[in-house]
Amino acid sequence: MRILIFDLDGTLVNSLPDIAGAMNHSLTACGLPPHPLEAYRLMVGNGAVKLTERACAPHREKEAEVYRRYRARYSRHLAELTHPYPGIAEALRALRAMGFTTAVISNKNQADVEQVLSHCFPDFAFDAAVGLLEGEALKPDPAPAKRMLRILHADPTDLFAVIGDSAVDVRFAKALNVPSIGCAWGFRGQAELQDAGADRIAQDADALLTVLSQM
Repeated sequence: MRILIFDLDGTLVNSLPDIAGAMNHSLTACGLPPHPLEAYRLMVGNGAVKLTERACAPHREKEAEVYRRYRARYSRHLAELTHPYPGIAEALRALRAMGFTTAVISNKNQADVEQVLSHCFPDFAFDAAVGLLEGEALKPDPAPAKRMLRILHADPTDLFAVIGDSAVDVRFAKALNVPSIGCAWGFRGQAELQDAGADRIAQDADALLTVLSQM
């Protein structure tokens, strides 16, 4: 088994408009100012709690209410504007044909991960999809990968690479002792991936296929 671990937001799908829309709606409802769409590129990646902290700063007293509103709002509107990046669906099918096992590990809530994948990839079934469960650590902690391995009845030696758009994903790969492939098309961009020490960086889905075929 050769397991590829994909990040979700900023890697497989562009979900920024729906995330920003739900958070800005929640901020406004709580009397706080909204943020420009582009500002959310640096807020996401560490789960909804950290997203809320960053969006509310410095109004810590509003975090609990904003978080509650965000979770409810996002779960109802997470697939309005979210869409796969160009070439990703085709790349996934090509990787399956190449014999890879495809898994998703995200710091997004488990139910939200499943809904986004169902909406964006209705004709592709990932071998495992792991999101945040209550009480479980977030990436880059290896705990979500351990759960994924149990789902797949696999061993750590079956891990082939981690593919993601942020330093979190690079650190996750290092924690798992596997190569990291940075997605320059994502939320954080090439500079962050280089600074984090990504082993390879792909500019688009076609380049990702080339990188994987050479590893």
